[in-house]
Amino acid sequence: MIDRRAFLTLTAMAALAGCGSKFKTYRGPEVTRVVVMKGQRMMYLLHHDQVLKAYPISLGYAPAGPKQVEGDGKTPEGRYHIDRRNPDSQYHLSVGISYPNEADIETAKALGMEPGGDIFIHGRAKENRRRTDDWTAGCIAVSDSEMEDIYAMVRDGTVIDIFP
Repeated sequence: MIDRRAFLTLTAMAALAGCGSKFKTYRGPEVTRVVVMKGQRMMYLLHHDQVLKAYPISLGYAPAGPKQVEGDGKTPEGRYHIDRRNPDSQYHLSVGISYPNEADIETAKALGMEPGGDIFIHGRAKENRRRTDDWTAGCIAVSDSEMEDIYAMVRDGTVIDIFP
């Protein structure tokens, strides 16, 4: 028979072991859409028309206008989907955005360029933890703790609308 003190110690150790994890569990309403308002520097997670969460964001280092070509420092505009997850991101955690779509590819080709890719919603690398300006290469950045919520709440296939 295990004594009471040993049982309490083991229980406390098990509880503490989960405290440092970057992976959270979410059991609330389904996130049916993500809306990014670039001009307001805000991102909203919605369940139909109900805002579940709102986050301040940082964007690409040249935020005005839609992303057109690789290396332009712009964040895309339009309708996309969350299409992948990276639990080992150099930016804590990240979820991928399905940029480029067919229209984006055609726009870049018309300019004689490549559209680029690897656009994510992600946390911040250590050197960017305190930044609030637009610093990414075209991604959408939030704090690491906010990214943990987003990673738990948003499923692959969720629509993301990015507005100017």
